[in-house]
Amino acid sequence: MFATLSDRLAETFKNLRGKGRLSEADIDATAREIRIALLEADVALPVVKEFVAAVKERARGEEVSQALNPAQQVVKIVNDELVTILGGETRRLRFAKSGPTVIMLAGLQGAGKTTLAAKLALWLKEQGRTPMLVAADLQRPNAVQQLQVNGDKVGVPVFAPEPGNGVGDPVGVARASVDEAKRRLHDVVIIDTAGRLGVDAEMMSQAAAIRDAVQPDEVLFVVDAMIGQDALTTAQAFLDGVGYDGVVLTKLDGDARGGAALSIRQVTGRPVMFASSGEKMTDFDLFHPDRMASRILDMGDMLTLIEQAEKDVRPGAGAQGRAEAHRAGRRVHARRLPRADAAGQEARLDDQDPQDAARRGADPRAARELRRA
Repeated sequence: MFATLSDRLAETFKNLRGKGRLSEADIDATAREIRIALLEADVALPVVKEFVAAVKERARGEEVSQALNPAQQVVKIVNDELVTILGGETRRLRFAKSGPTVIMLAGLQGAGKTTLAAKLALWLKEQGRTPMLVAADLQRPNAVQQLQVNGDKVGVPVFAPEPGNGVGDPVGVARASVDEAKRRLHDVVIIDTAGRLGVDAEMMSQAAAIRDAVQPDEVLFVVDAMIGQDALTTAQAFLDGVGYDGVVLTKLDGDARGGAALSIRQVTGRPVMFASSGEKMTDFDLFHPDRMASRILDMGDMLTLIEQAEKDVRPGAGAQGRAEAHRAGRRVHARRLPRADAAGQEARLDDQDPQDAARRGADPRAARELRRA
């Protein structure tokens, strides 16, 4: 999903290689390229403006690291800001202190709620929980039967007292499901509610009535990550009409540009809690902002080395730590340069630090690192 954005950002960082410091013109040009890359990825304009402003402010005020060159500093800043707009920290489910934990799923028809309900049930089952699925989507044809089939696939029972297909009271089903879970000793209830092809008053009213009847511990809004900016409009409408605690992104394995995934946290103020990225029931997990940022940048190895270099150069690291940071900085840069350019960069660093050059000449590990670059 993020391939195009990853390529654009990589090209932007490439233009900064070999610079000894970042000028104001460099910062403005880099910010402009990042802005274009995010807009092309269908990220919401307010989010783009906020992101670019944060990157520019940090690039101007960032103290030059002893271990990193300006290009690497920018990579780190962009990574940090991506983590921030994606939510910062992983948000986990809140479980009830007593009685079953009630999780209500809401969203438009076609977002993948029914399949998502079974994926979530399987994930909880693997965490040692005993979930029960509830068929409260009584409008969509065969929604009840689909949930029953999915429940069988993951080995989780389905509470379905009504046949659906327009027959039955979804609020009554949801209310009865909590009593049924207590009776059968299930500790989690997952309620699959009805969606529509578009946001309408009837859908909002029904979802709000179910919410009021069962007082869920978590209301999760399920959104198709492939519908782009429309996802944000829908997310805001549900937030205003029903309210929810977190977002679940489906179809992250699609070929859309990924703007919804990058925008929804900033636009709604609600965290992305789970991500679904395939058709298998196991293609589901907690949403980790740091991992998603790393996936977007596609520079996992480089970010690891940057982190190590910064850790080694912190106050109190001593001469040996600073030397390790210096070598780590060279390794970061060498991994992103052609072999001849990497060798030239090593020579320039040696000129700046003759003592470290002597140490490196006597240390075979540095030579091995350069050969691997």
